[in-house]
Amino acid sequence: MQFLHNVPAPAKLNLFLHVTDRRADGYHLLQSAFMLIDWWDELHFDLREDAQLLRIDLSTPLPELDLSLQAAQALQQASGTTQGALIRVKKNLPAEAGLGGGSSDAATTLLALNRLWGLNWPLSRLLPLGASLGADVPFFLGGRNAWVQGIGEKLQAIDLPAARFVVLKPQQGLSTAKIFQDPGLVRDTQPATMADFAAQPYAFGRNDLQAVAQRLCPEVSQALHWLENQGLHPKMTGSGSAVFAKIESSTVLAHPPEGWILQICSNLEVHPLHRWVSCDD
Repeated sequence: MQFLHNVPAPAKLNLFLHVTDRRADGYHLLQSAFMLIDWWDELHFDLREDAQLLRIDLSTPLPELDLSLQAAQALQQASGTTQGALIRVKKNLPAEAGLGGGSSDAATTLLALNRLWGLNWPLSRLLPLGASLGADVPFFLGGRNAWVQGIGEKLQAIDLPAARFVVLKPQQGLSTAKIFQDPGLVRDTQPATMADFAAQPYAFGRNDLQAVAQRLCPEVSQALHWLENQGLHPKMTGSGSAVFAKIESSTVLAHPPEGWILQICSNLEVHPLHRWVSCDD
């Protein structure tokens, strides 16, 4: 195998996000439901025999050491392979949106290079590498919609009914770290149960980060109001600044403000690459 092209790295939505506590080490304890959607970055991988790892940006310029390159370096070092890769990244997902784009790119890179380099590592060997790269990476490696707890490391697969959503990303972005450091963040939401969530998965709970995000980034409020004015019930995903709402097949939306990104999505039952890795040792 010499190449893997048009490899997807899908986004996720947080159907809710509750902050239940804060540990002594500063990490926040969360509850959330992560849902995969059919909006994704596209990555291309070409085998190199000289052990070099190179990245070419096909759209939005990325940081010199983005998460896809970090993932490639981590897998190369951990496996001891002498093979390299040329990685080309077409970013369709906006940054600083709460959609998990960078983490998804990292997971797709691990899955693709595990295959391209003939390592054939099981999921259990890839997960620790993913966790070292970012809290959301194990979710994308696991490949299933999930009930999430702890600091993001406790994942339990869930089934969700098929549905369609509108995702709206205003021009401004948000720093995740800045939101979690804010003294006004609610950190004592009472833990919920999966039964509570399962009864109304698309109407359950709230995003505890949203109030802080609205204060730091006025466009989050504007995006929420824009969707509310069209009869929808939006909330923010992750640490924002993207917001989303469930829609029906008959829903007709106006054109968003100049410079904003609007995407109509369906949820995914499983990650497109879920068969690329074995769950057995």
